[in-house]
Amino acid sequence: MVAPFVLFPGRHHLLTRFQADYLRELAAGGSTIVWAVTSANHENTKRNPVPYHRREAAIERFSLLAGLRSVVVPIFDTAPTDVFAEVTLKTIAVATGLELTPADTLVACSTPQVAKLYERLGFPIAWVEADPSLPSSPERPWDVLLRLSQDDDTWRTLAHPATIDVFERYRLTDTVRTVVNDPVIGDEGGLTATRDYRTYVEAFTAAAERKWAAVRQYVQPGRIVDIGCGAGSMLELADREPGLHESDLIGVEIARHLYQECLHKKDQGLFCNANVYFYQRNVLGGAIFHDRSVDTTLTFALTHEIWSYGERRDSVLRFARRIFDHTAPGGVWINSDVCGPDDPRRPVRLRLTRDDGANPAKPRVDLADLSPSEVKTYVESLSTRARLDQFAVDFAFPFAYEPVDDETVQLDQATAMDFLTRKDYVDNWLSETQEQFCGLSFADWTALLTEAGFELDPASAPIRNDWVIDNRIAPVAALTDLDGTPLPWPATHLLAVARRPHNG
Repeated sequence: MVAPFVLFPGRHHLLTRFQADYLRELAAGGSTIVWAVTSANHENTKRNPVPYHRREAAIERFSLLAGLRSVVVPIFDTAPTDVFAEVTLKTIAVATGLELTPADTLVACSTPQVAKLYERLGFPIAWVEADPSLPSSPERPWDVLLRLSQDDDTWRTLAHPATIDVFERYRLTDTVRTVVNDPVIGDEGGLTATRDYRTYVEAFTAAAERKWAAVRQYVQPGRIVDIGCGAGSMLELADREPGLHESDLIGVEIARHLYQECLHKKDQGLFCNANVYFYQRNVLGGAIFHDRSVDTTLTFALTHEIWSYGERRDSVLRFARRIFDHTAPGGVWINSDVCGPDDPRRPVRLRLTRDDGANPAKPRVDLADLSPSEVKTYVESLSTRARLDQFAVDFAFPFAYEPVDDETVQLDQATAMDFLTRKDYVDNWLSETQEQFCGLSFADWTALLTEAGFELDPASAPIRNDWVIDNRIAPVAALTDLDGTPLPWPATHLLAVARRPHNG
């Protein structure tokens, strides 16, 4: 007896010719194919490069060409759970009214872990590409997608014409190649899997008004783009400016969590300006805006991440050149970020207190195996001196340091400041230790921006955050030269106001 329904769960980024033949045989008696499209709320990530609405379009065209009766249902992503099959079935019931049961539904699934969830509920399974009765093992859709990403044109012989048509009409081949091959973006659309975005958003929101006040006078009306816009805090402030009410406000964010928060704010009506737009993109993956089309580009606390997760100066220079290309003549790029000291390789001595926490015999090497709360509790318990030893283990940029006495070490000035400006970031310790704050000095920035074609406004300058020095660093640390002479605390941040020449 033919089942009235065939449930076909999966991400369905790409459909294959094999799937068309296989499903036609399963549905030969008139079955309806129920496509449960998982991760429907994800796009522009390595695991989910194609947005749901394009996947749905390809499925509908696939069904028409293959002569299949189909129902397509989006299934939003959830945390890993053993009841995912039940969640999917309930979502289908709510969306369509179909109460699928083992008595009337065959589940088509080639992923053993997923198939087991349905088998446990009593559903019979058709194994699709994993069907043991097949004379050979057909290529799975994801493997075909990887062929596409690697410029292997044989993907076209395996993909169904419906997918090829939709991919070509909407230029998704370029999108897939960019996202899958992107060296920076994570599997889930972020730079790092260990970041606690809640605390990140809270910290940035708290500082947004101060940062906006520092740059507002340099912002030119017109097309204003905030790259790495986080949860959109800066654009909220720009939206309140009467002088910018005719401007387009555009936020670009790589991290899915933050991008979705931007969309949520817009849906809530937090922006008065009708021309507020958000895009989830990685600028390093390619140009987003047309050449000479942007009047003001804003970046806050972003470029050190490009340095850290990319190819250091080469990646930052490519980023600067992309911004130069999309900046209109006379337009401006305003970059506010951390900054290294003027003489980064200078050997210095750093005295750190031991009486403000625990001093274990040696640092731990297993923090990655702990939960975020356990990491926070442990690092928070350490003295400032012991925290340096832990930092040396976890920091993604290896450095040498030599103990001078019980509290003092000798190292280079940039590494000393990298530690001192990071030592209190215990909420995101394993994320923050993947980033280098002091990779570029202000002189390095000046040379890089000039090389990219920009002219630096006189307002550009290295900045020292005296609050951080007075409240976080000076109470527990002292910096001296090798003779013990105290040194002034160096710059911690920079403001770069870079203009594209009118004739450039």
